Parts: sequence; structure tokens; C-alpha cells
Amino acid sequence: MLFNSFGFVLCFLPVTLTGYFLIGRRSVRASNIWLLAASFFFYGCWDWRFVPLLFASIVWNYFFGTRLLSSRHRKLMLFIAIAGNLSLLGYFKYKDFFVHAMSILTFAANTDWDPSAAILPLGISFWTFTQTAFLIDAYRGKACTKDGCSFWDYSLFVMIFPHLISGPIINHAKMIPQFNDEGRHRANWNNIASGLALFSLGLFKKVVVADGLATIVGSVFETSKVLPLLDTWTGLIAYTLQLYFDFSGYSEMAVGLGEMLNIEFPVNFDSPYKSSSPIEFWRRWHITLGGWIRDYLYIPLGGNRKGLVRKMLNLFVCMTLCGFWHGAGFTFIGWGMYHGMLVVVNHSWRELTKRHPVALPKALCVPMTFICTVFGWAVFRAGDIPKLIKIMKGLFNKELTGGGVFALGLSNPSGRNVLVILVLLLLVFFAPNAIQLWKAKFKPNLRWAFVMAVISIASLICFSRNSPFLYFDF
Repeated sequence: MLFNSFGFVLCFLPVTLTGYFLIGRRSVRASNIWLLAASFFFYGCWDWRFVPLLFASIVWNYFFGTRLLSSRHRKLMLFIAIAGNLSLLGYFKYKDFFVHAMSILTFAANTDWDPSAAILPLGISFWTFTQTAFLIDAYRGKACTKDGCSFWDYSLFVMIFPHLISGPIINHAKMIPQFNDEGRHRANWNNIASGLALFSLGLFKKVVVADGLATIVGSVFETSKVLPLLDTWTGLIAYTLQLYFDFSGYSEMAVGLGEMLNIEFPVNFDSPYKSSSPIEFWRRWHITLGGWIRDYLYIPLGGNRKGLVRKMLNLFVCMTLCGFWHGAGFTFIGWGMYHGMLVVVNHSWRELTKRHPVALPKALCVPMTFICTVFGWAVFRAGDIPKLIKIMKGLFNKELTGGGVFALGLSNPSGRNVLVILVLLLLVFFAPNAIQLWKAKFKPNLRWAFVMAVISIASLICFSRNSPFLYFDF
């Protein structure tokens, strides 16, 4: 089930909210079970075949997580539990990739492989990371114990529908106590109005803005020929904007849905394209993933505690694995390595200028960081090496324009597309993001009701596109 569907907006959401608050008047536990059942239904609407798999994963992780504190063989149990998670993820997401890679290394005759043809359980990367963090925290003694965390609480933590498919990655210590707070099971009309406003903003970003850019993006990435320089860069910047508005829109809808349920979800984006360095970019882009990598990968590898060289190696390894997490393909690994290189160079520059700081103007740093990010998205979006080579040729093509995407003149569609991209760039660089606007400006009054009604109607009109979120594939 998609957030951007009539079934979700007009049926699933109102029924789920009504049942949650009506049942919550009598029983917190029953209200949580209702929300859990609704979340299983939400997941099953996409593909019921994977519901038993997700349930089995929940049972596996809860079993090991609640026994790690008291077991005499804690390290062994942690290893077995995490190995089970990674085996599941590896089988569904990476098996075909490794077979393909092996066939290339052994010069096998058949090396054809289409990663888009793989059928993945939705959100498998997200709920695998969420549960692995629970296991590690249990090993560290920071997770809830068997007596303080029931199986139903844990299941709801993993399954709660706003974050289930594309994040944000949530933490059990911050989420589970909210489920057992009796006051959160009472309808709060201010929170419902506030959450609905943020949900509407996120929905508009997805179905009107991001999906509206899909045609421009497709004209560059789905063609078999090398396009002129300006056409290629325009399409690539369009993808840069599409990905941001699509993924941040989903994350904001998740926060808005949580607000309606009186549950606080973490913010996942903070205007990342305003960043003045690659380090800052990764503190603003997919914030919960960055936090997960820091806490459960970078620090266990040694972080910055074992010297400068080891620190740089840890950073590069973490970013490479971050790329591989996004998808099973050489281009995703290349994208991770590319960002690993940017982050390492950024840290190296800071080390070199530590004694004599060199303060470059922000007006220069922000565009430089943005261009580096855009260049990386070419690797991310390409899908395979031949397409990447074609895009790279277009990015450095001597021919400026062939009258395609970049053709100016507001009387033709291409000219209007360029104008739209320029307007969106101005908004991304200079306007407050949706979360900032929501926190600072939202008030449940007629003016906001009118604005929300207008953008909601515009979004509903675009529901006919019925396009999945881009991060569903990751």
C-alpha cells in the first residue's frame, strides 16, 4: 500500500486512527495490538507472501535480543543473531549480485543480470538495520529486558507502518516507551491537525514535485544515446531534486503520521543541499542512517581512537558499505566509495588546516559541495557500468545542447522544465524545508486549513500516476 493512494488516504488511515483511539480509551495493550494488526495489513497489501518472513524475522530477533543480557555465551549469541539477519538480507538482496560478480571473475559465458528483476521484501534493509541495532544494544546492556519489553511491544516497534517501508530508522529505546504511555492513546486534535499538515506537505513534495520531474529524468537516464552536455546536466540535476523531494517527502509523511498517533519519529532530512562540505552533507542527508552507521559500524571499527590513518580507513569502509546497503550493484559500491573519498578528503583538509584554519566563503563551499553531490548521483542512478559511461560522456560532451531537454523558451515544454528546475533550486537553497516551516509556522487556523486543502487537492489529482517511492528499491 502506498501513502500516495486513495486506499491509504481515504480508507486505511482514518480507520486505523479511529480504531487506535477508540480502543485506547479502554486498553493500551489492545490499542497497540490494533495498530500492530493494521501495520501487518499495510505491509501485506503490497505482497502477502513476505508477511510470514517478516514475522519470522521479528521472532528471531526478539528471541535472541531478550536473552543476550543473561546468556553465558553472549558474543556467540550476538554473532548467530546478526548472522541470521545478514543471511536473510544477503539471500534476497545480494545473492544474484554475488553470482553475477563471480561469473565475471571466472569469465563465465553468461554474465547478464538485471538487478531490477529481483523481487525483494519491501523495506528489508530498513527493518534489518532496525533489528540489528536492537541486538547490539541488548548486547551492550542498553536494550529493554524481557520483563520490560513484551513481544507485542517489540513487534510494533519493528512493524509500525509509517516507517516500515522506507524509514526513518528508529531506535527501540525512544519508541517502545511511547507505546505504553497511556496519554498517547487519546486523540489530540491539535496533533492530528499538525500531523495532517506535515503529511500533506510531504505528499505534495512526492506526487507533485518529485513525480513531476520523472519525465525529465527519464529523458536522460533511459535513452541509449549520449546527450549533449547541458541536456545531461539538466537531467541529472532534475534527478538530484527528484530523489530529495521523493525521499524527504516520505520521511516527512512518516513524521506527520506519527504526530497524528501522538508518536514522535526522528527527522531524517535537514536541507542537505545547503551543506558546505561532504561531512555536513552526511549529517543532513538520511540522518538516521548516518547515525546508525556511526553508532553500529564506525565506532565499533575503532572510530577515531586508533590514529589518523585508521580513522580515514574506517570512514572509507563505512561509506563504501553505505553504498552497498543502498543496492546490489557495482554502481552503488562505486557511489559509496566516491562519497568515502569525499569525506576522507574533507577530514584530511581539516587536519592539514587545524593549526592555521583556512575559512573558505560559504558562497563557494555550498555550490562546490552540491556539484560533488550531483556528480555522485550520476553513479547512483546509472544502474550499470555501460549506462554510467554513457552519462559520463554526456556530462563532459563538447556539444552543449541539441535542442532537447535544455531548449529554452517558455512556449515549449523543455523551456518550462528548465524554469521549474531553477525555481526548485532556489527553494532548496534559500527557503526553509518542510519540517522547519511546519515547526515554526503551523497553527491550526483557517489560513493553514486553506493552504492544506489546496495542496491536498493538487496531490489527489496526481494520484493517477500511482508511482512508488524511489527508496522502495533500497
